[in-house]
Amino acid sequence: MFSGDGYTYEKPLLYYATMVMLENRIDVVQIHYAYEADLLKKPLEDVTETLMADIDTVIEEVLQNGEYQDSVFLGKSLGTISIANALMKRQGFSGSKILLTPLLNIVPVFESLLKSGHAGLLVIGDQDLHFDIDKIEQLRQTRFQIEVIPNGNHSLEIGEFDTPASISAWPI
Repeated sequence: MFSGDGYTYEKPLLYYATMVMLENRIDVVQIHYAYEADLLKKPLEDVTETLMADIDTVIEEVLQNGEYQDSVFLGKSLGTISIANALMKRQGFSGSKILLTPLLNIVPVFESLLKSGHAGLLVIGDQDLHFDIDKIEQLRQTRFQIEVIPNGNHSLEIGEFDTPASISAWPI
């Protein structure tokens, strides 16, 4: 699992995703990282390289015993950069991809998703700053299942303090 910048594993989306995986006897590896505030101001190649330096170390450690045949990558916002720009381009990582609020307005991220050929789930709110209906329609032509949360923001929450609507917005 790859968290967002400021959206940590204790927040609802990642907490409940973790719980569902554990309930289904799926081993969970949460990669915890912290970077300088100006990381996202750097060129995307530098951002990806910085993220992957940390992520590759963890992946190598987890895979060294050879126990795993399949993988699921779940990323939220910043965490979707490493999935789209690096992991989806590697042989051997054809498993499931779950992208929560991907940064579609970053052209290389969008293009990587569009060209990937991978299946996965992409969830974004229509009030997210990275939501773009034209890009969503293009991605609907791929193997991604797209879920757009009406009135959902970048945290996939509805409104400022509408907890019931935020909870019920998810198609289950």
